Amino acid sequence: MTNQGFLDIAGLFAGYGATRVLDGLDLAIGEGEFVALLGASGCGKTTLLRAIAGFATPSAGRIKVAGRDVTRQPPDKRDMALVFQSYALWPHMSVAQNIGYGLKLRGRSKAEIARRVGELEELLGLAGLGHRKPAALSGGQRQRVALGRALAVDPRILLLDEPLSNLDARIRLKVRHDISALQKRLGITAVHVTHDREEAMVMADRIVILDRGRIAQQGTPQALYNRPATSFVAAFMGAENRIDLTGQVAGDRVGIAAGPDNAKADLPREGRPLSSGPLEARFRAEAAELVADEGGGNPATTDGALELSGRVETASYPGGAWRHSVRVGGETLLVDGPEPFAQGAAVRIRIPASALFLFDRPGNTPGRPEGSTSDGPNGRVLEASQS
Repeated sequence: MTNQGFLDIAGLFAGYGATRVLDGLDLAIGEGEFVALLGASGCGKTTLLRAIAGFATPSAGRIKVAGRDVTRQPPDKRDMALVFQSYALWPHMSVAQNIGYGLKLRGRSKAEIARRVGELEELLGLAGLGHRKPAALSGGQRQRVALGRALAVDPRILLLDEPLSNLDARIRLKVRHDISALQKRLGITAVHVTHDREEAMVMADRIVILDRGRIAQQGTPQALYNRPATSFVAAFMGAENRIDLTGQVAGDRVGIAAGPDNAKADLPREGRPLSSGPLEARFRAEAAELVADEGGGNPATTDGALELSGRVETASYPGGAWRHSVRVGGETLLVDGPEPFAQGAAVRIRIPASALFLFDRPGNTPGRPEGSTSDGPNGRVLEASQS
């Protein structure tokens, strides 16, 4: 990857009518980088992609490609190609005709079109299928045809609008690896919109998580997974279990006060921007250990881990481990284990500090320790560390 600002977006505002979708967004994408835009419905990721492509006009801000301002240029002048969620193939055209359509519009010769189409059919595993119509293809093959049509015109930037969402799970696993490998091989810059966390992590060099038209956090898949900067990002990266705690920050340690459902705990702060007072903890189902509560309740103090007490509501087997729904106070938490616990069983949930994400609860900012920060979805862009 080179030229960090190859695709440079600055102060972008966009919306539909009176509804603002993008709220002063800034983003720089390097040449040859694969960036995934991740977020819930309505967060602005598709609007951002459409603004980059030229199908949505921003009300303010600019978009530059290699230093050239394309903000007000039409889509066909931006040197980009967009692969739609629905593929948008011409049903009356063959595979070869669909792939070569953009070249035909550009007035290329029949010989040149045939050569380029043949190259792409071979590259995309479509050799021998050039005469078929889209209706005679599988979902994965149609997706490859749409990708071939986009690549035929040699765009500098490839835009992907949830192109895998219409594929079944088995095919989707393979195709996302195929697209990622192809992007690396061609060295093309790619921007991929998705709501699928795993898809973004597998395919992208960098993930940009959007929330209400702003960037909540961005960084490598590993950084966002291991060091989410906010509770919102942690939940989006799979740490959906949430529990309220009370803590006391002292230097590089966080003392968790004992509560009706948790033991007192001494945990490393690990540079987290925390304040003493109400805290929120998040963790993933697979990161915790579930053990039987033999009647002794929670221990007096735990060092390096948080322990919760609760009762099993249900146990199911999605594959690989048993997933338990455990009632802890007013919360229902999901915890994996190698063996099932019976409904109603008293259990303890042990979450090691390395798998526990702690955040200030909203409003808990007075008395913030010196040198800490409080950036989030509505503050500046949060860059994830590389840890």
